[in-house]
Amino acid sequence: MAEESATVDMDAMPELVVVTGMSGAGRTEAMHVFEDLGYFSVDNLPANLIVELVDMRSAGTGGPKRLAVVCDARNGDYFGSLTEAIGELRERGIDLKVIFLDADDEKLVARYKSSRRRHPLCTDGTTIAQGIQRERNLLMDLRDMSDEVIDTTDMLPSTLRNTIRQLFAKGDERRGLAVTVYSFGFKHGAPVDADVVMDVRFLPNPYYDSELRPLTGLDAPVRDFVMLRDETIEFKKRWHSLLDVLMPGYVAEGKQQLAIGVGCTGGQHRSVALAESTGDYLKSKGYRVSVAHRDLKLAERGAGSDFSTETPDIHGDAAADAR
Repeated sequence: MAEESATVDMDAMPELVVVTGMSGAGRTEAMHVFEDLGYFSVDNLPANLIVELVDMRSAGTGGPKRLAVVCDARNGDYFGSLTEAIGELRERGIDLKVIFLDADDEKLVARYKSSRRRHPLCTDGTTIAQGIQRERNLLMDLRDMSDEVIDTTDMLPSTLRNTIRQLFAKGDERRGLAVTVYSFGFKHGAPVDADVVMDVRFLPNPYYDSELRPLTGLDAPVRDFVMLRDETIEFKKRWHSLLDVLMPGYVAEGKQQLAIGVGCTGGQHRSVALAESTGDYLKSKGYRVSVAHRDLKLAERGAGSDFSTETPDIHGDAAADAR
């Protein structure tokens, strides 16, 4: 989080966000965004407990600095006190923002039919459309007092995520994507959690040099053997060009975590050197990056190895996120 603050103005983010609005308009998606931004998030919180939650945070007991709560018509009779709770908190000077999510009736009906879930105000046998109209009447005053009204009628989930980030997390959108680049060895099993896998077994292998075999891609002799070859230089150009296409697309889609696996035979030489190089390149482009080496502990260093220091499993700007 500290690293993210270098490019995202965390102090400008409100200490309390109340997410409300029409059922089916995207409240759950919005809550996920605030969770990713480091907010302590509570879904379906009764309105009369919001003030108590803020008081607990303000009591100096080490609670979360920022809170995000969803409060909506599911609260039933408790929901009516939301406007009073918001008014009280604003009078007390709490840094509070209210987001109201809306969509047109036709879209809301379609979403409910698609999800096959029951509208919270259709408990007495009324139709979805009638439940939506009841909810609009219930939320009329709350909509008027909201700081931001977001119409999600024509929005994809990724568009809603980006809209909220632009409103509340000022800064470079690339910092919202936590990237882990890790090396691995195919002989120890292909990765199951990587979004992107690059196989570098086509490059010349330092393993067959007796002096390099006990070393790893973190050692300068192996790194130079791998990185200074014409094959690798050409590969890096094309690999970086591919990343230049992929990464902005993932950011635009609203992806929050991305794992890139770089694999060679044993996960000791080529993949380690190129995972480090890939991490450095992405950092230079402004992304939050951690570099890990999945199979380095299994490295065949040999009896004559002078590589005695323990290699860290993970390092980089977003090490805490990747864990």
